[in-house]
Amino acid sequence: MFDSVLVANRGEIAVRVIRALRSLGIRSVAVYSDADAEALHVRLADEAVRIGPAAARESYLSIEKIVQAAVSTGAQAIHPGYGFLAENTAFAAACDEAGIVFVGPPASAIEAMGDKIRAKLTVSAAGVPVVPGRTRENMSDDEIVEAAAEIGFPVLLKPSAGGGGKGMRLVHEESALREAIESARREARGSFGDDTLLIERFVTNPRHIEIQVLGDAHGNVVHLGERECSLQRRHQKIIEEAPSPFLTPEMREAMGSAAVDAAKSVGYVGAGTVEFIVDGASGDYFFMEMNTRLQVEHPVTEMVTGVDLVEWQLRVASGEALDLTVGLRGHSVEARVYAEDPARGFLPTGGRVLALSEPTDVRVDSGLYEGLVVGSDYDPMLAKVIAHGRTREEALRRLDHALGEMVLLGVTTNIPFLRALLRDEDVRGGALDTGLVERKLDALTTAEVPDEVYVAAGLERSLQPHGDDPWDQLTGWRVGEHAWTTWRINDVDVRVRGDEVVVGAGEPVRARARREGADLLVGSRRYSMARDGDVLWLGRDGASWALVEAEFLVGAAGGGAAASGGPVKSPMPGTVLVVRAEQGGEVTAGQALFVVEAMKMEHTVTAPVDGVLAEVNVQAGQQVALDQVLALVVSHEE
Repeated sequence: MFDSVLVANRGEIAVRVIRALRSLGIRSVAVYSDADAEALHVRLADEAVRIGPAAARESYLSIEKIVQAAVSTGAQAIHPGYGFLAENTAFAAACDEAGIVFVGPPASAIEAMGDKIRAKLTVSAAGVPVVPGRTRENMSDDEIVEAAAEIGFPVLLKPSAGGGGKGMRLVHEESALREAIESARREARGSFGDDTLLIERFVTNPRHIEIQVLGDAHGNVVHLGERECSLQRRHQKIIEEAPSPFLTPEMREAMGSAAVDAAKSVGYVGAGTVEFIVDGASGDYFFMEMNTRLQVEHPVTEMVTGVDLVEWQLRVASGEALDLTVGLRGHSVEARVYAEDPARGFLPTGGRVLALSEPTDVRVDSGLYEGLVVGSDYDPMLAKVIAHGRTREEALRRLDHALGEMVLLGVTTNIPFLRALLRDEDVRGGALDTGLVERKLDALTTAEVPDEVYVAAGLERSLQPHGDDPWDQLTGWRVGEHAWTTWRINDVDVRVRGDEVVVGAGEPVRARARREGADLLVGSRRYSMARDGDVLWLGRDGASWALVEAEFLVGAAGGGAAASGGPVKSPMPGTVLVVRAEQGGEVTAGQALFVVEAMKMEHTVTAPVDGVLAEVNVQAGQQVALDQVLALVVSHEE
């Protein structure tokens, strides 16, 4: 076994690997960019090395800097985690050249499976069924359009390089195909440095089921059962579980054998995952791709098998032979906590973590800590919450309860959406497919702030001290009788008079509030609480609300000012990739004006109204903040 291992990653996976190294008595070396100088993985490691500025290309994707960090610190091996350089053949080769063990498969296996076109040809030759499509190398846009006509719509465009859903586009009709090709190529080029695409038939009612495999350098390969990953948003997994509620023991054995055959066809060593698309009606399964690394969702397999996959990655990399008896025990479900706003189309968010409390009765893989600044430089996943139970029903219930206990203030997250999804009747019943989330999106998301939250915010504001003079108090005290005190909170007027509160045009409700440590108690409801300037953050049951106190008013509520003109704002903090309009030009409502990228995701910003572009305030390559005005459209009606 190794004495010292460098972890070439960040966030929760770096923390998870470092903790595994610590449990094995192995010295850990972290690497970090300027954006991660205070990160949790840096704090936990025995040694940490700065590798460059925030931009991933100049830090976490720099092969030279990471290999040099390993050499200079005496690390014998490098664990790549997932993402970044985990499936980079040049990185694996550079490690070998420097005399450092790459904790992963041979470069030849990464190369064979990293190219989806070559991978499909390889596993097909080994007898593994593949999805019908066209997998020629370097297909032009015209050839892809021609292939789509042969396959029939809907079709799925997929980058040949990379994984994780980046660059994938589902296209339902020919009229949308060329624009989807352009967007898929751009995202693939930006994420993987390779814009080669392949095209496949889209399987209807598809379930995404993957098989975990583990191989050693002595020719042994075993599978550790399957994971159901059908609950997805934009091809990104949200909730994963093991085992699948769909597979029979016979299907598990057949798919497991196919996965082992696929791994053996490329001489696979280490932990890897063979992903299948499964027809939810017929049960037919087809090879999609093999991820030659650890998966984000590996904890659910660990929970039901009792096998520590990171430990076995290290053992196999050090030359040990597999010595495993694999069996499945109970059920495990994982939810990914993202810095994103489901009510705004799941756009990435950001901010500083002001208050944090993670559940303690389930497994939490996290890189979070109070004071952490969540920016737009990297993937928006913050943590994973994993529950285990004797039955699937118990695991789902425990996960929902754990998410309800989580406190995370200062950054908007998808936790309420996750809880709503876990409670969906089809999810509870195991009737899953990869389109379920999209179909039910409206019912699973809400932008509304509950009235009781406004009540709590108004009462909290009235509790703030304002000196000893009763005339300075904000309690509504006056000679003769109490008067109403009004606050504008998120453009909603909240009026307080003693223990009476009115939200907007609603009826008065009676409530009393008091502080208890960092919490706010309003009647029987307990809110976690934190302040950031004029923003009050309240949290309850896993949800959080940012309540902006725009102004202080006395007396009756006034009306809000109507928005004028047509400002075009950035929906997320990020980088402007494309500017498609010029100042003074005519635009129509819905016309694409900008493409903004953040955390590996693109978003097209469109014109809000018909009119003329009176202002264009940004250019390609510029960094922008959330809600920053990119342009101003003057309506023809103004």
